[in-house]
Amino acid sequence: MAEQKNQQKQQQQKTQEQDIHQLLKVRREKLAELQAGGSDPFLITKYDVTNHSTDVKDDFDAFEGKTVSIAGRMMSKRVMGKASFCNVQDLKGNIQSYVARDSIGEEAYKAFKKMDIGDLVGIKGEVFRTKTGEISIHASAVTLLSKSLQVLPEKFHGLTNTDLRYRQRYVDLIMNPEVKDTFVKRSRILSAIRRYLDGQGFMEVETPMLVANAGGAAARPFETHFNALNEDLKLRISLELYLKRLIVGGLERVYEIGRVFRNEGLDTRHNPEFTLMELYQAYTDYNGMMDLTENLYRYVAQEVLGTTKITYNGVEMDLGRPFERITMIDAVKKYAGVDWNEVKTLEQARALADQHQVKYEERHKKGDILNLFFEEFAEDHLVQPTFVMDHPIEISPLTKKKPDNPDYVERFEFFMNGWEMANAYSELNDPIDQRERFKAQEELLAQGDAEANTTDEDFLNALEIGMPPTGGIGFGIDRMCMLLTDSQAIRDVLLFPTMKTLGKESQ
Repeated sequence: MAEQKNQQKQQQQKTQEQDIHQLLKVRREKLAELQAGGSDPFLITKYDVTNHSTDVKDDFDAFEGKTVSIAGRMMSKRVMGKASFCNVQDLKGNIQSYVARDSIGEEAYKAFKKMDIGDLVGIKGEVFRTKTGEISIHASAVTLLSKSLQVLPEKFHGLTNTDLRYRQRYVDLIMNPEVKDTFVKRSRILSAIRRYLDGQGFMEVETPMLVANAGGAAARPFETHFNALNEDLKLRISLELYLKRLIVGGLERVYEIGRVFRNEGLDTRHNPEFTLMELYQAYTDYNGMMDLTENLYRYVAQEVLGTTKITYNGVEMDLGRPFERITMIDAVKKYAGVDWNEVKTLEQARALADQHQVKYEERHKKGDILNLFFEEFAEDHLVQPTFVMDHPIEISPLTKKKPDNPDYVERFEFFMNGWEMANAYSELNDPIDQRERFKAQEELLAQGDAEANTTDEDFLNALEIGMPPTGGIGFGIDRMCMLLTDSQAIRDVLLFPTMKTLGKESQ
């Protein structure tokens, strides 16, 4: 029985492939016919679009009886003798068009009837409302602007295969309006961020992607070779060290929104290339960065969503209330029941880790183990906006020590939904201390930590020139977009996420 069902399925698939092959053949024949008749749609270079679909539908009273020209993709067509209906989808939505032979002419109507779903068309005509109440355009002219030689997914099922959606985002955007809405919102999020920061006196800058020394974060870089200089280079993993050089140069408030590259795995929150925003402000500290973050998130949510209350995966998060501020030690005490203030030695830290089944490596020091406790027991609880402050120095090589407790640094991570959304410091500006921190990182690298930093001599030289007290922060833009658009995976907010090449064997 199972074998019979499998054979039936294979036969159905074969029949389906033959049907699609025939449809594709017919579309190419139609194009050849158009070209032979001197009506090649690919020779059209422009079309005068006066309005989008939603302009007409949202303000019908102003447009009724007026002539408009819209352009977009034909998503449906009903041919009924001397008159037909079609639906055209553009950037902002879709609108129905009534196409009658007597209005556009006999030859033009014949040409219209030969058009296919997926063709790009221009519709010129008068705005009216049909007897059923639907706002439509009574076409006086229909222009084929581009011939679709492929077949769109079946109307009622759409494009649902997740892998195919990511690989063919252009089809995904056509078939799934909510996907288009996500990326429209992403664009608006980025615009709102820029407006807010520009209004605060920040200057947007650009720094190198190809670098000799990929520093500023704990991550494994991608490596490449520059033929012209015969030098090995890396793709940046962070924006930090170049932006700090600009603070040294006196620019005072700078930010960059750009792609960074980390040679790591793929999951719902990680893609090897992603969008990071880092900003640096002279003469402030990590407290200033907390205030900025709180105000920025509120502003962006209000601008893009019209509210400071957002819902992600059914859980409401309130950006309008003051964000919680808690130290890492207090978070571990609250959620793991361990008071790290009582942990005096590495041996005690390891004993506690063993007791609580927290895995650590031989190279890990007391501060590293505190961070492992935090990740294991506290992170998932941080659903509402929360700043986790005062990290151990071992995991913060670029941060100022707390004056009253040099084992810890003036650093915070911003959490929502149990995710790290931002990472900020009172930036280390002591070049002697920074050199010692780099030296410690080099030792970790020698011990096998592929994510450790290496010494950047030019950056140290910049610090020796003199950098003012500075607050700095890095924002994960993709995660911010995920939360503000209720998207379940990072790939849902990246137009073209990293995908394994089809046909490649598993390594």
